[in-house]
Amino acid sequence: MPHARPRNQSPIPEVTWDSGLKEMNETWKGAIACLGVAVFFVMTIGIIYWQVVDQPNKNWILRGSTSGLIWERRSHSLVLQTLSEEKTLVEINVGNFPDMEQPFVKNLCWLNKTEFCYTWDAMADLEISLEPGPSASTECYRINWTPLHCKITFKDCFSMTNVSWYGGASIRAQRWPLNNVNTKSQPFVISNLTKNPTGYGSVLEKYFLGSTGVTVTVAPDVPISLSVESNRHFCLESPSSIAMVPLQYMVCISQNITAAHQEVGSQFSEQERRLPNTDILGLPIWRHYKAVDSAAKMERGLRSFFNRLKRHHLGEGLIALNEHSTMLLSNADHMHLPMGSRKMHALRHTRDLSLIKPLKFSITLSPYTSINSQLFLSFLQEGKENYWLSLQSKFDSHPTPLLTKWKGQFSVRLNVTNDAARSWYMDRVSLLWQRLGAQYVTFEGAEGNTFAEQALQPPRELEGDKYIGIFALMAATLGNSTIISAVTRSNHLPLFIQMTPLQSDWSYAGLKGIIPSVLHYSLLGYNFFIPDAVGGTLANEFRREEELYIRWLQIVTFLPVMSFSTPPWVCCDDWVLNLTRQYIQRHQDFVVPLIVKFSEEWLSWGYPIFRPLWWLSPNDPVTFTIDDEFLIGDESMLNQDLQSQARRRRLRQCGDESDEDEDTDTEFS
Repeated sequence: MPHARPRNQSPIPEVTWDSGLKEMNETWKGAIACLGVAVFFVMTIGIIYWQVVDQPNKNWILRGSTSGLIWERRSHSLVLQTLSEEKTLVEINVGNFPDMEQPFVKNLCWLNKTEFCYTWDAMADLEISLEPGPSASTECYRINWTPLHCKITFKDCFSMTNVSWYGGASIRAQRWPLNNVNTKSQPFVISNLTKNPTGYGSVLEKYFLGSTGVTVTVAPDVPISLSVESNRHFCLESPSSIAMVPLQYMVCISQNITAAHQEVGSQFSEQERRLPNTDILGLPIWRHYKAVDSAAKMERGLRSFFNRLKRHHLGEGLIALNEHSTMLLSNADHMHLPMGSRKMHALRHTRDLSLIKPLKFSITLSPYTSINSQLFLSFLQEGKENYWLSLQSKFDSHPTPLLTKWKGQFSVRLNVTNDAARSWYMDRVSLLWQRLGAQYVTFEGAEGNTFAEQALQPPRELEGDKYIGIFALMAATLGNSTIISAVTRSNHLPLFIQMTPLQSDWSYAGLKGIIPSVLHYSLLGYNFFIPDAVGGTLANEFRREEELYIRWLQIVTFLPVMSFSTPPWVCCDDWVLNLTRQYIQRHQDFVVPLIVKFSEEWLSWGYPIFRPLWWLSPNDPVTFTIDDEFLIGDESMLNQDLQSQARRRRLRQCGDESDEDEDTDTEFS
């Protein structure tokens, strides 16, 4: 019989064990939940602390055999250091873009030990690759920023802290190194410094050399803007464009600054180098820019000037004519005619040039033509508007020549992308050169982008400095007796480069800027240049300050060509005239053979002929900032005191400073 449990008669309800356990479980669940929240909170705080405080400030992102690339989180910089971290080679600040609060250590290319990749969603891609250099002792890092939408621009700044930088572009007041330069951000192209005095001019390459043995190179087809903030940094910036232009450059490191330039900078141009006609080295250039209104007066003036040079025993020289004088002598209005009629016309209009035939002289031409000239009007009548840079009309098929100003006149500029126009222009130049019997021809006016100067989008074939590159190739087809006023990517061509005009003063825009310009031109591979005339020509008047004239004369004696605008008999006393004769003779006897000798090194190895002092002492920081001395090869050094009231100039044989005889040490009182 089953046992019957007695019924509870009490009014108090019976409490079972099941309900007790249920209440106990609810209590523990709440406690566990609170504990979980607390643990989660602690973990969150820990992660944040690790990311913000405890995470290492530096992270290696790529390592080579001798150097490595570090991401420095706090300064938002890429730092190139030796593997031992004993020496910082270059610091690149990329903090302007994008949200750099991210760790920036996650390598999306981690399977490849020579690449680093990172992506900011919908903003930009960064790729860095370690590549072999031109020699076993050189390592290179290719850096590539790619925008993912059109509003993104990049700006990478290279620190000047403990690094002296060289290269880039010439400027109005040249400095050496460029740490002392201040320029606003602007397209890195050659400008006409007359129109844009704060721009970049004359000689430009996308190559920068640092005193720590680092080089920075940008491919010629990559457009960039450049800004320099004195003693802080220089910055490469991609242009703002709907085309989403990337920022790409290569950073290479070598043992020291000299090795870096020998292995990277000297091989910047991969084409075979050719020498210009070095006969001009021994010929002082005398600028004859007198304003006359007829060819007859010009011829008589030339003959009179030549006779005066002979009377003062200044030797055989080259008389340089400007564009106006060239046009007067040529009487060239007929040269646009078709070949058949041009010959007949030339027979009727050819002048007797017997007065100037015995002279050695150079002529000057430009790619500009005045819109008031008969030449331009004839081309319009013949329907050859496309011989000039033009804008395409929206209403008909005829292009409209683009107007610009050249030497105060509204003019049009030769269209160097038109084969027929190029052929016509070079035939015209050759005919004029042959007819006048000139020894050299100077081309000016190639600098500047006519479209960009008027806020117009240039055609693709004329973007950036492409006009200058094409024009330099055209000039080189005439042979090796050509002078040009601006160049880029052309240091292999047999051209002489006319240096930028300077002010007639003691500043870096005048006398003090000569040696920095010499070092800059030669470093970029342009060793054959013609310095501005003694005393400076920017003021376009005769100079009469005797001491400035003498200091200028002393410097140009040791440059490739001696150039004069103010004759010494106009400037100064007779003793300065005698001194000029002595320096011309020294230039011909001593300097010219040195230049010819070391031009062989330039041809073979690309080494500069005019060298900074760090070329021989690459580990001496003192040499990095010397801007008033230079070497000719490895044998001779010019030391020039450029202060007003300076009294001495010394040329000494390297390693033999005791050699201070009468020929190498001259006093002026």
